[in-house]
Amino acid sequence: MNIQKELQRNKKLGLGAIMLLVLVLLVTACGVPKTESGTQGTSTAGSNTTNGKTDNLNLKGKRVALIMEFNTGTFSQQYVQGVEEEVKKFGGTLTKFVADNDKAKMASLLDSAINQQFDVILTDHGDALLETGLKKAISRNIPVIVFDAAVNVPGALVLSQDDQSMAELTLEQMKKDIGGKGNIVKVWVAGFAPMERRQVAYDAFLKSNPDIKEIATFGSAQNPALDTQAKMEAVLKQYPKGEITAVWAAWDEFAKGAARAIQQAGRTEIKVYGIDMSDEDLQMIQDPKNPWVASAAVDPTDIGRVQVRYAYQKLHGDNPEEKVVLKAVYVQREVLPDKQISTSELSQYVEGWGQSEQGYKDWMKEYETSK
Repeated sequence: MNIQKELQRNKKLGLGAIMLLVLVLLVTACGVPKTESGTQGTSTAGSNTTNGKTDNLNLKGKRVALIMEFNTGTFSQQYVQGVEEEVKKFGGTLTKFVADNDKAKMASLLDSAINQQFDVILTDHGDALLETGLKKAISRNIPVIVFDAAVNVPGALVLSQDDQSMAELTLEQMKKDIGGKGNIVKVWVAGFAPMERRQVAYDAFLKSNPDIKEIATFGSAQNPALDTQAKMEAVLKQYPKGEITAVWAAWDEFAKGAARAIQQAGRTEIKVYGIDMSDEDLQMIQDPKNPWVASAAVDPTDIGRVQVRYAYQKLHGDNPEEKVVLKAVYVQREVLPDKQISTSELSQYVEGWGQSEQGYKDWMKEYETSK
């Protein structure tokens, strides 16, 4: 009897085990999502759509880091304004890090932002010292959007202005205004990607225009406007009236300093041609007594906005091109109104200025209306 009871007991246990196994298999088959390849994998429900794009709703609340080499001058202020506006539009939060013109510190700040696991990282200027950090960010699936730095890291999107075009626009107009000959002063500094690209155009210009001579050159990224003003004052004393025809400045902060020195010295026969544009710059160009007569630039606020759009393209799962060039326009006093205007109004007088839709995707319009 005992043997028979034991056999019946084992039979029941075996049947229960089989039923349990069947139940487990049914739950497993029904409960675990599958990837598009059909193999079972980790659930991604609620974070991604089936085409690999992030659901628009999941773009809200992203943490965005902006790593800046410097934030000197009104151009940088307006650039930051553009970044802030666009991040807010996408429902994100922005944290800024400024390296105070120290490239090694900038690389360290980038590393810190990676370790703090920001969702996306923007950089402003810098150089090849950033490349180690950029590779690290990409290996951790943190998108990086670089502005105005000569880096070459696959996966990092690099945004730049058309620097050679900006230099050519101002140099050609200067040549026309001075009759193709004269002595010029160049204000420029090495070590910055946009400056190096502008220098390429400048070298080519001098070679093709032998009657235009460079008689002095200087420039510093530290307190650029004040430094340029002091050095320009010294150059004006060295070269009396009639010996300097024009000043070509490769940055608006340089143009600002040179124009102030010339105006204070009463040497208004010397005209200044610059690159980049802020509200303060525009006021100076509009002033008929100011030596600064023209500049070529991309709206700095637009630069910030466009950079953020490409960041969110990456977060959305889009696959944008890795090199993006922003087209510049030429702004000269002759086309501007007598009344004082700001750069936000400049599009009324200068074709192509501001309100760029570069980087703007159809899904962004849907995203904005869904908020």
